Amino acid sequence: MLRAATIALSLGLGAFLIAPPLLAQSPPATPAPGHQMGHQMDHQMPGQMPGQMHGRMPGHHMTTPAADAPTEPGQGAFGAIAEVVRLLEADPNTDWSTVDLERLRQHLINMNEVVLRSEVKASPVPGGLVMDITGVARTEQAIRAMVVPHAAELDRMSEWVAKTEPIPGGLRLTVTARTPEDAKTVARIRGLGFVGLLVQGGHHGPHHLAMAKGQALPGHRH
Repeated sequence: MLRAATIALSLGLGAFLIAPPLLAQSPPATPAPGHQMGHQMDHQMPGQMPGQMHGRMPGHHMTTPAADAPTEPGQGAFGAIAEVVRLLEADPNTDWSTVDLERLRQHLINMNEVVLRSEVKASPVPGGLVMDITGVARTEQAIRAMVVPHAAELDRMSEWVAKTEPIPGGLRLTVTARTPEDAKTVARIRGLGFVGLLVQGGHHGPHHLAMAKGQALPGHRH
């Protein structure tokens, strides 16, 4: 009897000593859904939806960089004239009494007519290419005004020989290799064709500036 009482007392004391650590290891109670939502809302910016507070520090604002301003003028002749005007204004020696931007504008109109409105029939000839460039009204005038001086520029280059002759409605342009046996140059002439030959040389920009300044250009009728 006494032994049974002693065992019971020992078991009770052991349970009392073990219980506090077990209670200390119990997980914290989960807060009620309403309390948790309220705690999150306390840390949100006004007007911010739940879950959006991460990635933005208080006092910091997200900004979108301003887009760069457009640089293209929108039209080729407009851009060419604008470039020349900038050069004239940057040059302290510009004589504004002789500046003639209308002359440049008319030249650019001629360029547009020749490049976009003329008819071109090209045929290979020994050593190069012959091209009949024709048009009506303003286009025909532009062909005669532009192609003759440009042929002279081509003829001054070391690789080829160029000449023009009038035909009904326009001009015939013949370009051949200065050395007819130079197969590479012959192939290049034929590959370039009329419009490719038209852009050859670095004289276009300087000529535009000279026109705007009112300077005379030998061989040019514009």
